[in-house]
Amino acid sequence: MTAPAADPSADPGAFLRALFDRAVEVADPMRSLATHLPPRPDGRVVVIGAGKASARMAEAVEAAWGSCEGLVITRYGYGRPCKGIEIVEAAHPVPDEAGAQATLRMLDLLAGLDEGDFVLALISGGASALLCAPVQGVGLAEKQAVNAALLASGAPIGQMNVVRKHLSRVKGGQLAAAAWPARMLALMISDVPGDDPAMIGSGPTVGDASTSADARTILDRWGIAVPDSVTRALQGGSGVIPPGDPRLSRVKNHIIAAPARSLEAAAEMARAAGCTVEILGDSLEGEAREVAAQHARLALSRQADGHGSGQPHLILSGGELTVTRRGTGIGGPNSEYCLALAIALAAAPGIHALACDTDGVDGAAEVAGAIIGPGTLSVMSPDLARQALSANDAHGFFQACDAQVITGPTLTNVNDFRAILTL
Repeated sequence: MTAPAADPSADPGAFLRALFDRAVEVADPMRSLATHLPPRPDGRVVVIGAGKASARMAEAVEAAWGSCEGLVITRYGYGRPCKGIEIVEAAHPVPDEAGAQATLRMLDLLAGLDEGDFVLALISGGASALLCAPVQGVGLAEKQAVNAALLASGAPIGQMNVVRKHLSRVKGGQLAAAAWPARMLALMISDVPGDDPAMIGSGPTVGDASTSADARTILDRWGIAVPDSVTRALQGGSGVIPPGDPRLSRVKNHIIAAPARSLEAAAEMARAAGCTVEILGDSLEGEAREVAAQHARLALSRQADGHGSGQPHLILSGGELTVTRRGTGIGGPNSEYCLALAIALAAAPGIHALACDTDGVDGAAEVAGAIIGPGTLSVMSPDLARQALSANDAHGFFQACDAQVITGPTLTNVNDFRAILTL
């Protein structure tokens, strides 16, 4: 039975933070991975991986199997001590040379494997940037420019990943194909709406039916100008591996942690503390400020209806929201959601909220997200809040309010966690 959190009425902010910490805790690979590992296979075993949780996953593998051969790429600051698996740190969300060089070394490690060998792939959110091997004719700087433009465009993560796949030599099943004919088990931590394995880290071990023409359509849809080399590469097709390709016949993909489990763990804790709980889903998408306005209306409606019959009422949701960059400030989707939510709630009494990314990084800043309450707009005026929202400067606003949530590396990643508490 889940132990109750602190009294939600006594300290709403601490209560919300406890729920977030619980959501992160249950997604920790050291807690979840071992039960999904088979006995260590006989013969040669190679461990590879990429993502913000991948080093922690590698640490969990070695705790179960002992020292292993392999190479894993994670975000700067997210490394973990391993006995045999090499951990390389690289840039996220825009790839860098360290990630590109490590990816080439990973491909070399897979070259020449035979039917008797076994590959364990550890994939989590962030792998799209950390696994970086641009297609022939496209340089790293050009790939970086496209990636940065996608992040600023407001395009949904699924569409971003289609473009990334067709500009890569490892995504869309190509990493698994490089290991063929070895057997492969891919263990994944999901950070994508719907938990589609083909979208987690742009599916390096999963076949994909999209085409380079689809990638061109997405770039046009979001008005992203690309270098001529990228245009030529997409016109020439790509190496993405289609579903059913024989090179994927010895691959098994398995999700070991997902947003729904983390939301339910938080819900269990909230119920134990006397709350009624409403879960909107773990796969919400959309513009952060627009979703915030919808959620503000819902929270106000629940409050007016007396939802919960006098009990605190909690609204939970997950998924991945986006921000269309219009200003020059610093912000991420969780902080922008909180800022827009505070504006829409207009200091309504008794409503508190938290929105954080479970990986501890909201956008490109070392901030997980923010907490708001009825007093947020008394610390900083409504006019300053609206100015910050127009400038996409949610991080600056909440830093001035002393309302940021800063966790440091959480070593996992099951996407955004949002909680609205109505007292």
